[in-house]
Amino acid sequence: MGVRVMVVDEHRLLAEALASALKLRGHRVLAAAAPAAGAAELVISRAPEVCLLGTATPAEPGVFEPVVRIKRERPQIAVVVLGPVPSPRGIAAAFAAGASGYVRQDERIEGVERALAKARAGEVAISPQLLQSAFAELLNPAAQPDDEGTRLLRLLTPREVEVLVRVAEGEDTRLIAAGMDIAPSTARTHVQRVLMKLGVGSRLEAAALAARTGLLDRAAPPVQREPQREPQWEPQREQQGPQPAGA
Repeated sequence: MGVRVMVVDEHRLLAEALASALKLRGHRVLAAAAPAAGAAELVISRAPEVCLLGTATPAEPGVFEPVVRIKRERPQIAVVVLGPVPSPRGIAAAFAAGASGYVRQDERIEGVERALAKARAGEVAISPQLLQSAFAELLNPAAQPDDEGTRLLRLLTPREVEVLVRVAEGEDTRLIAAGMDIAPSTARTHVQRVLMKLGVGSRLEAAALAARTGLLDRAAPPVQREPQREPQWEPQREQQGPQPAGA
């Protein structure tokens, strides 16, 4: 007996292709909808046995809010998340929201069918391989870069990164301008843009934020230039006219 299922995904082509494949295998597919914002309302109104809910970012905060609402208003609907290879945090977030299972987007149609059947029966629908990889990552976590520092670094242009490094080293506007061979007004504009992008109100705050998030460790050191030397002026000798004879 086929499962009465509903497919909801941001990518309409993926949703429609999966819906068509499930229909060919005897399942009753109620709808294939793209908008994520109205997913919960659509699922609640159609009341399928199982909902396949697609997501591209399972670890993002709030991404499983539709699952929470569906389970709150229609607890009899089993929700199986359809997503990329997740992190342990992504899997945990899906089940914490009330999902009955998690299926990778590159899973074969037979694997999707097994997940649908398990979810309808009230069982946990997730492959042993996916659980094994999740536990392996939890037991042996890979070193991850500071997410905040990486995010902040992406906000800045290479020129602004150099300005931030110089600010952190205590250079004032005049020194920044001289070191980068730009006008003081241009240096001042760069500093203001850096402060604005970092969301801070002073150079000291910018330097502290960069140090705390590890941004400075990832930034390339500024190009070292020879300091410009001021021209040396030699005093001109007074030109003397011909001396009178006998002087």
